[in-house]
Amino acid sequence: MTSPADPIGWHGTTILAVRKGDEIVIAGDGQVSFGQTVMKNNARKVRPLGDGDVISGFAGATADAFTLLERLEQKLDQYRGQLLRACVELAKDWRTDRYLRRLEAMMIVADRKQTLVLTGNGDVLEPEDGVVGIGSGGLYALSAARALMDTDMDAEAIARRAMAIAADICVYTNGHLVVERLGASG
Repeated sequence: MTSPADPIGWHGTTILAVRKGDEIVIAGDGQVSFGQTVMKNNARKVRPLGDGDVISGFAGATADAFTLLERLEQKLDQYRGQLLRACVELAKDWRTDRYLRRLEAMMIVADRKQTLVLTGNGDVLEPEDGVVGIGSGGLYALSAARALMDTDMDAEAIARRAMAIAADICVYTNGHLVVERLGASG
């Protein structure tokens, strides 16, 4: 039997980033599940950072992700908004700091120029096609978004449709979305 403290039993995050034209969107669903039970429908896993020039979404342990987001905001202040530099420095700390390396989360962060995925393995990855998904339903949303990229839909419309498709397929994903956008009409 899985206990509530066991992170293996907790599921329920789908985060998707879509960059198209001058627009970047990060969308996240609101479901948090424990085993076969939906514990929460409207969790907020997508949010702006700092002055709103960076948007982020996270998968994994919530307290761990908040700790990492707070550290990333400090790095963004320290490196005056240089997203890549701040993320690389955070990844270094995450790998080498005794406390931080125990944190279990993944993050997508983006500014108007680049989208990055950060992991506890020290990875700072930039998707080559501007689309990336993480979490339980991340691969479903990623696949749907890639299929929609050649349409005339804007980034937000693609993200919303891809997340709806993921919610139809993945039992750990719901349709309660939080969407943050930079560029175009945002």
